[in-house]
Amino acid sequence: MDKQPSGREDYVRKVLEAYRNTPGTCGNLRRPDRMLAVHLYQRGVPLSIVENALVLAAVRRLIRPADAPPLTTVRSLAYFLPVIDEVLEMEVGEEYFQYARQKLHGLRPS
Repeated sequence: MDKQPSGREDYVRKVLEAYRNTPGTCGNLRRPDRMLAVHLYQRGVPLSIVENALVLAAVRRLIRPADAPPLTTVRSLAYFLPVIDEVLEMEVGEEYFQYARQKLHGLRPS
């Protein structure tokens, strides 16, 4: 995670970059994704919350039974909104998300 964003454009850029680099996403950015990132900034959602939600959702998508049908590619930042809201409500320490990042690093397809 980078340092705190310096303003709206920096926040939006960092949210979109984190989304684009999240495993399981298509990597393409669209106008609705940018608009949602602006909305998250306006709501005052900390960048760390968004990043933690992306990591948590990615780990959940990757830890699945081997015989489960494959998931489709995520094509919108909006997919992550419920997880962002969930992380906002969580009362866990940053260690939990550091663990999730380590897990994600080990699960990423090569």
